[in-house]
Amino acid sequence: MREKLEFLVCVWFLLCGFCFGRFVVEKNSLKLTSPESLKGVYECAIGNFGVPQYGGTLVGTVVYPKANQKACKGFDEVDISFKSRPGGLPTFVLADRGDCYFTLKAWNAQNGGAAAILVADDKAEPLITMDTPEEENANADYLQNITIPSALISKTLGDSIKKAISNGEMVNVNLDWTEALPHPDERVEYEFWTNSNDECGPKCDSQIEFVKNFKGAAQILEQKGYTQFTPHYITWYCPEAFVLSKQCKSQCINHGRYCAPDPEQDFSKGYDGKDVVVQNLRQACFYKVANESKRPWLWWDYVTDFSIRCPMKEKKYTKECADQVIQSIGVDLKKIDKCIGDTEADVENEVLKAEQDVQIGKGSRGDVTILPTLVINNRQYRGKLDKGAILKAICAGFEETTEPAICLSEDVETNECLENNGGCWQDRAANLTACKDTFRGRVCECPVVQGVKFVGDGYTHCGAPGSLRCEINSGGCWKKTQDGTTFSACAEDRSQGCKCPPGFKGDGVNSCEDVDECK
Repeated sequence: MREKLEFLVCVWFLLCGFCFGRFVVEKNSLKLTSPESLKGVYECAIGNFGVPQYGGTLVGTVVYPKANQKACKGFDEVDISFKSRPGGLPTFVLADRGDCYFTLKAWNAQNGGAAAILVADDKAEPLITMDTPEEENANADYLQNITIPSALISKTLGDSIKKAISNGEMVNVNLDWTEALPHPDERVEYEFWTNSNDECGPKCDSQIEFVKNFKGAAQILEQKGYTQFTPHYITWYCPEAFVLSKQCKSQCINHGRYCAPDPEQDFSKGYDGKDVVVQNLRQACFYKVANESKRPWLWWDYVTDFSIRCPMKEKKYTKECADQVIQSIGVDLKKIDKCIGDTEADVENEVLKAEQDVQIGKGSRGDVTILPTLVINNRQYRGKLDKGAILKAICAGFEETTEPAICLSEDVETNECLENNGGCWQDRAANLTACKDTFRGRVCECPVVQGVKFVGDGYTHCGAPGSLRCEINSGGCWKKTQDGTTFSACAEDRSQGCKCPPGFKGDGVNSCEDVDECK
């Protein structure tokens, strides 16, 4: 038995070893604003759990606890609390790397009242991505409940912060995710690298739950043209020397070209890896056919319904069950079968070959090696696979002022125009404002009124251009009709400002009084 396990480990090491290439660590910036000796901007690596504040910033004060410095146990056990006092800055816990999972450190910091956790590396090396534990260790209930953001910082920066704190200095930090994702235009392109396997533990469960919860928002964004979504599936190939082995035959299709691990990690029971590859291919072909018919959003319906109606545990993970789901949705089954082709033939599959090619990173993206992975505007998302967190990240990918309404809802962002009108120009009487709420905050931009674009700096002045300014709300000036004649303090030959007309006196904005010349 031991020899068999060692052989399986060897095979999958070879299978996986060929697919790993350039893994990109996604980063955000960390700005130290005090003490003076540490002022500057530093890089930190975004953790692949919790909820990073994509598109936003978070300001806080760093605390390095005197006990439990690796954060491997609850801080209540050492009588430490990080809850901020009313009016105080949020607390960022600085913890040392080692002795327990990154996720456990974050969970303990969160329960202790911290707003974020910074993990200091324990050796001088390039930054890495802090990930969740592997499947066999991922059964902890807390993994999906981590909500605070996390970041790994270098050993050098960690040592400098510790030294400043030990000297009694306050260390203030601004975590900035505003540029963590590119936001070049009014459409967001995103990919979801997933798997049809539903027997791989908590990670599979979280994928299925995410698809169910995010389906509605994803379909609305896609139907209205705000996003372009593409699903993807990771496969590996079997090394030539093992193609005829029992293990590769049970895990691969098309003569060892496309493989997936055994769902239960046990070749003697349940479904095989090749069953997973075929269902992945079916989902990819469903998307291809639905996209060709201009209905790509139906993929979300198919994957959701398949997970409910055709689970492995009920022995329904079959072509027959999948076909029933496809027919109920109304997508051409013959086209999907043609796309799948002969999985036993010693030939390339056009769809899966393309999937393997796109798995290799280009530009800033890097290789996709973690399942599940979300790629937004060609950058890999890091954080919790959760509807709210993903929606926030997608919203961060829109060019400012082009975000759809869903990105400006109270659940996703705070409206900065509500307080002091965001510091922008405002005409209260006409109910006009230059403050435009955006996902990242606000911009002061003169409005369009009755089809006319107002001009001005957006902060101190906005008005209609040229002769049109007096036609719209009298250019913000005083206006009154008296004895059948209309008088206005707006002069068409002036680009701005108000002046009472002849025979009247006043400020021209709030009032103009009729002067009795006979007196």
